[in-house]
Amino acid sequence: MGSATIFFWLQLPNVTKSYRTALTITGIVTLIATYHYIRIFNSWSEAFTVASKDGGDYAVQLTGAPFNDGYRYVDWLLTVPLLLIELILVMKLPREETVSLSWKLGLASALMVALGYPGEIQEDLAVRWFWWCLSMIPFCYVVFTLAVGLNEATSKQPSPAAASLASAARYLTVLSWCTYPFVYMVKSVGLAGPAATMYEQVGYSLADVLAKAVFGVLIWAIAAEKSAVEGSGKLLPN
Repeated sequence: MGSATIFFWLQLPNVTKSYRTALTITGIVTLIATYHYIRIFNSWSEAFTVASKDGGDYAVQLTGAPFNDGYRYVDWLLTVPLLLIELILVMKLPREETVSLSWKLGLASALMVALGYPGEIQEDLAVRWFWWCLSMIPFCYVVFTLAVGLNEATSKQPSPAAASLASAARYLTVLSWCTYPFVYMVKSVGLAGPAATMYEQVGYSLADVLAKAVFGVLIWAIAAEKSAVEGSGKLLPN
């Protein structure tokens, strides 16, 4: 994540002014994620010990210190709306549509994260499912908008390559986002203790890499392609 931030910001001079805000936000997203992953790592190291007795199998034991997964939700509350906004900005939609979509998708995604956290910290399965269902309402709205609502805007990108990259960014977001609800349900299907926490953290971490670093590379590629097309004056007719 940290390396991605450096890469995105080093590329700022290589794109036109219209796309620098989107690329700057992309770097901010991965920077925020870097900070929170450091905090998550430190909390994990304090909560668990891994030891081998007499050269045998390694065993994971609780230290008694709580593992604070709240860092991840703070990260998502900040970065998930920004991820959607950077996609909207790099697509260079009309100003009114850009503002409207940024507010709608930003608020819906923040609400989704906020509704998910109360269930994440619950051991009662009924309560976890209740909050999961509530958070899926804004989740479905955002996914539908990405998968269907932005089709027309994607088709109006200035080159076939830009349109293809924008589609890839949209569908990558949908794919990575669909991972989160399933990982959230890990503790609702009979798993518990360190094993459940491990599966949960690995699942969330992999999804985060896709949704932030890999997605960010696509945002950079869109910005670079559109900058090149606009610089050459070879725009597609409306």
